[in-house]
Amino acid sequence: MDVVADYARMVALLIEHGPHLRLPYSRALGGGLFELRLRGKSGIGRALYCFVGGQHIVIVHAFLKKTQQTPEREIKMARNRMKEIRHA
Repeated sequence: MDVVADYARMVALLIEHGPHLRLPYSRALGGGLFELRLRGKSGIGRALYCFVGGQHIVIVHAFLKKTQQTPEREIKMARNRMKEIRHA
């Protein structure tokens, strides 16, 4: 549950700073995809997001990490969802 509390805090920072939010809170993954870096006692989470129409933030995928690196399959899933949203 502590990761969820950190998620709420990070989303508030993202709303406040928009595309200017950087490390250690957010990191660009390329191609318009970004990750919110979440931490808690129960583990490390990631929320992958993009900007639509310049100002709208869309969280396309969120998960708890089990490995050091963000798994490629999670990034691929987020990229696919981002494409669907942008072409809708």
